[in-house]
Amino acid sequence: MDFKRIAVDTSKAVFTVHGIDERDRPILRRNFSRPAFEAFCVGLLPTEVVLEACGGSHHWGRRLSAMGHRVRLIPPQYVKPFVKRGKNDRNDAEAISEAAGRPGMTEVAVKPAERQAAAMVLSVRELLVRNRTQAINALRGHAAEFGVIAAKGTAQVVPLLERIAADTQIPEPARQMLAFLARQVTHLDEEIATLDAQLRKAAASDAIARRLSAAPGIGPLSAITLSLTVDPSQFQSGRHFAAWLGMVPRECSTGGKQRLGGISRAGNERLRQLLVVGAMAVIRHAKPGSKSASPWLLKLLERRPRKVAAVALANKMARVVWATLAKVPPDRLRSGGMPEEGMMARGEDFRRLPVTA
Repeated sequence: MDFKRIAVDTSKAVFTVHGIDERDRPILRRNFSRPAFEAFCVGLLPTEVVLEACGGSHHWGRRLSAMGHRVRLIPPQYVKPFVKRGKNDRNDAEAISEAAGRPGMTEVAVKPAERQAAAMVLSVRELLVRNRTQAINALRGHAAEFGVIAAKGTAQVVPLLERIAADTQIPEPARQMLAFLARQVTHLDEEIATLDAQLRKAAASDAIARRLSAAPGIGPLSAITLSLTVDPSQFQSGRHFAAWLGMVPRECSTGGKQRLGGISRAGNERLRQLLVVGAMAVIRHAKPGSKSASPWLLKLLERRPRKVAAVALANKMARVVWATLAKVPPDRLRSGGMPEEGMMARGEDFRRLPVTA
């Protein structure tokens, strides 16, 4: 068959293929097993293959590209509006094909295997942090059943364990289980510390991460995360990048009346979190009369709450990040320093703010 486009709804075991001809008529709707799908693609003439962007789709993007096919990855949120009525694999594959046929559709670049592998340490660290948070919450919750109360935070674990050891009213079986949870927290702390050291080493050896670390509010963890996960070529400008991160107002306008709400919270939640936390660290040092305080930030803090100012500052930090990634030539990236263009050229000089670790 001669296909104009093949859309694939992927899963671990079943691959649903929706193929159309030059007149956009469906000529193939079929489910394949994983080996059968690969054999089917090997026998195809070079054609356009479209998949939803996800972790596994990058693997197939690399495999299919090696076979000579042109691979496109479409973000899932842009595919969803094209799903007709009931959701099933065939409707999903058809929706992927419909979305790919729209002019100007946003695409995700296929990641090289090395880049995807380097970023895996970030997701593993997030998993360990979540597990540690769950273990600490379980420890606090079970201790509260016997009247031993502790505040939130990892720094409160040791004082909590000391109060548990001093309380003779706690039955021995409960004491053993609390000790078991404490050992789990300790083990996770050690594993997270190991990954943190690995990330700091990676940030020190990565030229782009070193450059990003020079920006106020961006430490080694944020810098290496941005370096490994952000492709600046996907964004037209720093404003576009900040909007993708969800740090712009959500709009619900109609009838010529503009209605803006809170931030949209779209895009990569982890990157947005890192930038906002870094902005809060900058704000903690932005005191009136301080030589390192930005006049723009001080004026903003006078009229807006600290967390609102943190989001505004994170928005500007995102634009600095994009300028660093997209507009600085490779030879300047190796030489160090921050770009003096864009917002910085307009007097919003972030170099005057304190740099966080």
